Amino acid sequence: MDDLVEPKAADIAYETDEPVRYETDGAVAYVIMNRPRFHNAQNSQMTYALDAAFRRATDDDAIRAIVLKGEGKHFSAGHDIGTPGRDIAASWDRVHLVPDHVNKPAAEFLYTREHEVYIGMCRRWRDIPKPTIAAVQGACIAGGLMLAWVCDIIVATDDAFFQDPVGRMGIPGVEYFAHGFELPPRIAKEFILLGDRMPAERAYQFGMVNRLSTRAALDADVKAIADELATRSRLGNWLTKQALNHVEDLRGKRAATDAHFHMHHFAHAQNDMIVANSLGGLDARSMAAANKRAAGDD
Repeated sequence: MDDLVEPKAADIAYETDEPVRYETDGAVAYVIMNRPRFHNAQNSQMTYALDAAFRRATDDDAIRAIVLKGEGKHFSAGHDIGTPGRDIAASWDRVHLVPDHVNKPAAEFLYTREHEVYIGMCRRWRDIPKPTIAAVQGACIAGGLMLAWVCDIIVATDDAFFQDPVGRMGIPGVEYFAHGFELPPRIAKEFILLGDRMPAERAYQFGMVNRLSTRAALDADVKAIADELATRSRLGNWLTKQALNHVEDLRGKRAATDAHFHMHHFAHAQNDMIVANSLGGLDARSMAAANKRAAGDD
């Protein structure tokens, strides 16, 4: 599939009109990815719905904490690279000062789009002034990592796993390059170079996961944290987030992410020149098969 040509906007077929559900429980908002049929793969429809949900929670003074969840078996299988709802050719009302991507040629197409929907959105959500919790079960792969990493706290089930396998595409990690901040550098290299699954227990040992849970207890465990955060000072929570995000940026997080974003798109352009496909000739089916082989799954 040539990412710069297919699928055409007219060929997009969404399986749902509600890719994200928004629910509240007291002072806590629940933002729920709702594409379980496709393991919550993130297309633009979902990404803009996520942004709208986060905006809604931010604007509501009654909401004091936000939980991000994924409906179904998995938290998120990453960016949508092969469902009927893959909509990279669709135009949207943008939330950043970035031009529309759909009329841009060659590498400018993806570079412009991903400034908006990937690195732009992730930075926007990281700076939400209210504490955010990611409730992770099952797979948290590639683009799924980006969603979990922008949250302040990650609670994962004991069967959850984390993975960034895009090295198989010749790409040095997903767009929001927090790897070296979430993991020790040598472990981050292993994580990207090999692209193996990291079990939740190992992620917990490195501090990428705050707490471990089970599928049966995940909702209750996350609710307890969210409810407690909701009792704290609204301004105090915001200032705490700003202070620690500032520490990360002083350590070079924003500069590292900017540098990597250009490397990421150089890799896309190289793939287009070699195999006429920005994903190195791989699609959702082939990536899933490679991941299963690497994990030893049947």
